[in-house]
Amino acid sequence: MDSERVVRDNISAHIDAAAAALETQAGNLAAAAARMVRCLLEERRLFVCGSGGSGANAQHFAVKMLGRLERERPGLPVFCLSDGAPQAIALAGLYGTADVFARPLRALGQAGDVLLVLSATGMSPSSVQAVIAAHDRGMDVVALTGHEGGDIARVLADDDIELRVAVSSPARAEEVHLLLINVLCDLLERELFGDLP
Repeated sequence: MDSERVVRDNISAHIDAAAAALETQAGNLAAAAARMVRCLLEERRLFVCGSGGSGANAQHFAVKMLGRLERERPGLPVFCLSDGAPQAIALAGLYGTADVFARPLRALGQAGDVLLVLSATGMSPSSVQAVIAAHDRGMDVVALTGHEGGDIARVLADDDIELRVAVSSPARAEEVHLLLINVLCDLLERELFGDLP
């Protein structure tokens, strides 16, 4: 194995995926930020979820919203449904793994709230059910998907926003999702608290 070649191939694939997302998703990312800004200005809440690596990215978004990306500012109301292992295990035992995000959304979500759902394949049953639960509660949905969008793309409403990283590799999709999350956080901070000096 040529380790240096593997390194170069992986980084090149990441750069290509990020460049493609720039070309295809810039408008959708701006629209997603505007939707979240409206939600927050109306004193509504953000919810975020994802499984596996997408769950880690969901936690990253929540930390940046509660803490900061580039500046000191007040924390923003976000609930990460991917955080609680005991809760998820208990709900999975009671209702099955597909409902670990949907059940808390049905209990806590309100019309005007926004769900940010992440899935590198678009095929996570728990994330699909979260989208359905969000719709049942009158929430808006922003979805970060990969490849062809999967089952999540099929359950999105016409006014939902999908940020699709159209690559077949879940690893590349997750990497670009993290980049998009950081850009989204930057947009939110600038819209809510002004440009950096």
